[in-house]
Amino acid sequence: MGVKLIGFEKLEAKLTKNLDLSKVKATVKKNGAQLQKTAQKNAPIDTGNLRQKIALEITDGGKTAEVESTAEYGAYVELGTRFMKAQPYLKPAFEEQKEKFKADMKELVR
Repeated sequence: MGVKLIGFEKLEAKLTKNLDLSKVKATVKKNGAQLQKTAQKNAPIDTGNLRQKIALEITDGGKTAEVESTAEYGAYVELGTRFMKAQPYLKPAFEEQKEKFKADMKELVR
């Protein structure tokens, strides 16, 4: 289970024309790391395994950050089951970080 930000083709084209992509890559990395940290903070800490298994992967030449739980049961904790109440940790972190990422990217385009 993970969160992947996609759909930035138009933005990428504009940024490629007007901006050094190293700044974009640094922004993606910074926001990905913040998302990972917030998700880890939000995750329940029964054994600590879930927190340790929340990983950040930078792909697409530095233009994509993927944060996901590699724990086998991560989705069950996030979404719950019919016998277990959901304890969302990844989506709330994503929703919080999404606005910060948008603001950072808008700042780069100016």
